[in-house]
Amino acid sequence: MSKKKAAPPETNKAVDALYKIAEEIYEELNVGQIPKMKIPLRTKANIRFDSKHSVWKYGSLMGVRSAKKLKGALMLLRTMHVLEFIRDMIRENKSSTLREMYYISEGWDIAKFHAQDESNLLAEDLEVITQLLREDFKLRPEESGASVIGNLTLEEITRNGERKRINCRDDVGDAGYTIPYNVEKEKVKFVEADAKFVLAIETGGMFDRLVENGFDDDAKCILVHLKGQPSRSTRRLLKRLNEEMKLPVATYT
Repeated sequence: MSKKKAAPPETNKAVDALYKIAEEIYEELNVGQIPKMKIPLRTKANIRFDSKHSVWKYGSLMGVRSAKKLKGALMLLRTMHVLEFIRDMIRENKSSTLREMYYISEGWDIAKFHAQDESNLLAEDLEVITQLLREDFKLRPEESGASVIGNLTLEEITRNGERKRINCRDDVGDAGYTIPYNVEKEKVKFVEADAKFVLAIETGGMFDRLVENGFDDDAKCILVHLKGQPSRSTRRLLKRLNEEMKLPVATYT
């Protein structure tokens, strides 16, 4: 039996952030106040462009989710269940999918979600409030990972907590290296890349054809299969390759 490893600092940070949300609600209940939770407004007026990171971010305008009305009270109740669910996963060093969380809510009585969109949006709310990623909460989408082929060497933290060095050309089969749901630096570290650029490919057929023809070797590039609409982890990996490895990214659709 493998030895269970301790949760990394990032997950402890996530637990602390989630506890803070629960404590604020508890303190309001304890003094007889109607509990509430502040959330950045998801409106066009509350987004700004961060030129340093080239991304859009929420501004300072805040909305309030209050237990004053039944709908708000139910969402706060669901939030408490989700916080507990995430805390338990982090403690046990396990992960879950967004869809599994939706199904598990069937056991939360009146707090159960009526559609997966509701549970997905709540997970996004927690990301915005805590300024953490759902990967920090051990949550991932219900999807199979995209693939990478090329002379890229990286180190990935295995489920046993060990670092494993992988070359995405020499150490994988024709299917390539499967991109995990968490590609942050704490999980995946780039070691070196002997490539001139990255080619992101939408369709599996074209990706397979280029792999068969050895295009990654001939053109000295890294091939990434997007699998249609790319997942967050795939987009994040491409961004890291561009920024950290200074590789230009081209897209073939």
